[in-house]
Amino acid sequence: MSEDICVIAEKKALLSVDEAQARLFAALIPLTQTETIPLKQAIGRVLASDVPSPISLPFARNSAMDGYAFSSTGLSPQTPFTLKCVGSVFAGTPFTHALQQGECVRIFTGAVVPDDADSVVMQEQVRVTGQTIHFPADVAFGKHIRQIGEDVRTGDVLCSARKTLSAIDLGLLAAGGIEFVDVIRKLNVAYFSTGDELIGLGLALSTGKVYDSNRYSLHGLLQNPNYTVFDGGVIADDRALLKHTLQKAAEQFDVIITTGGASVGEADYIHAVLTECGEVNFWKIAMKPGKPLAFGKLGNCYFFGLPGNPVAVTTTFDIFLKPALHYLFTGANTRKPLLFSAICTTPLTKSRGRREFQRGILTQTLSGELEVATAGLQGSHVLSSASAANCYIILNEDTTGVACGEVVTVLLFNPLHSA
Repeated sequence: MSEDICVIAEKKALLSVDEAQARLFAALIPLTQTETIPLKQAIGRVLASDVPSPISLPFARNSAMDGYAFSSTGLSPQTPFTLKCVGSVFAGTPFTHALQQGECVRIFTGAVVPDDADSVVMQEQVRVTGQTIHFPADVAFGKHIRQIGEDVRTGDVLCSARKTLSAIDLGLLAAGGIEFVDVIRKLNVAYFSTGDELIGLGLALSTGKVYDSNRYSLHGLLQNPNYTVFDGGVIADDRALLKHTLQKAAEQFDVIITTGGASVGEADYIHAVLTECGEVNFWKIAMKPGKPLAFGKLGNCYFFGLPGNPVAVTTTFDIFLKPALHYLFTGANTRKPLLFSAICTTPLTKSRGRREFQRGILTQTLSGELEVATAGLQGSHVLSSASAANCYIILNEDTTGVACGEVVTVLLFNPLHSA
């Protein structure tokens, strides 16, 4: 059988990336359970419901700058005028006296504007002689005052349900006097490596053994304030042990992630155990790296069986698990990531049949054009080029290669993991 016929046969047996993503999101049900936490602990958490403002923002009229506040009644903006300064108003200390005609007050940014004043003129525009303030012609009346509710009115929604709270959101909620927020509870995630060849750090390496790097990659990828994460260690290539371990974990966690054992080798038991104890939604994906990706359920627990090769682990996590986990606690389907077009500055090789996510280095020229180059060797075991990269170069199934100067599609890594 020719190589092209083999590729076509394999392509028919595999699920496309788009089809797998569609099946994945169709099977997921977002969390609904909530918890109440202090605002300071809410960074990165997801709101369970709309948060209405109990007050207006600003709560009172206040000055937008340092200057002088006065009433423009009886004054002409085309004619210079003088006013007597009868006091100073600082932020937090309102002016308690009535402001008479012909009077003004020195006012500072954020200070409450007296009820009788309708204008603030910045200090740079006036001349001061003792308590007499000289205003020039052509000053603007009715300016530089922040009105009550200009930003938010009482009852307006400060932040909406299922919003992931940013630092600015925390500031907005605090400005509204919100001390506690209801958020979606954390997602409980367990992860395991599988394989007799794996040993832990600190042990002497011998022929046939490799250090377990996948759990360290997953530990980093799962750093999220919406997850409670458990490192389950390494499960040996023992079908009964694997079955027992996964069944026990499924009783405690929302999501289980394994690496290794999802292929078709004699010691690869993930698919068989998942079929026996739960349900398999899909198994093989037409992508590279990451073809042997299993997804299904063990009871009420979602299961992701990732490949064993380390670059395939991070790639399948980025393309499938990251948006899936995000959907579980936000309810927001993010299957369409932000993609960029860039000029490829190095030739790329590829076989027809699978969508490839090659590791690249994205840069920007002085003129603003985006350029991307290969990060090096593209084997699914080559961590060094993945470490050097800051993006994926996405090559579709029918692509057979890219020449220098061609435009390609690029997906940036998470900035926290960029080169």
